[in-house]
Amino acid sequence: MSKVKAYFQESYEELVNKTSWPTWSDLQKTSILVAVSSVIISLIIAGMDKGISAILKTIYNAF
Repeated sequence: MSKVKAYFQESYEELVNKTSWPTWSDLQKTSILVAVSSVIISLIIAGMDKGISAILKTIYNAF
């Protein structure tokens, strides 16, 4: 049981004193970057899906 207690104490110590947390403005900037990137990637994937669907529909209608 003492090993578990020591583990949690060391984990807490590391999170509080040894970890560098981003500032609020850095967090906002990176969150916006992730959101914009996600939208762009989803639009690319949607475009690819529409394109492949159109190609396959053309091929299937040919037969």
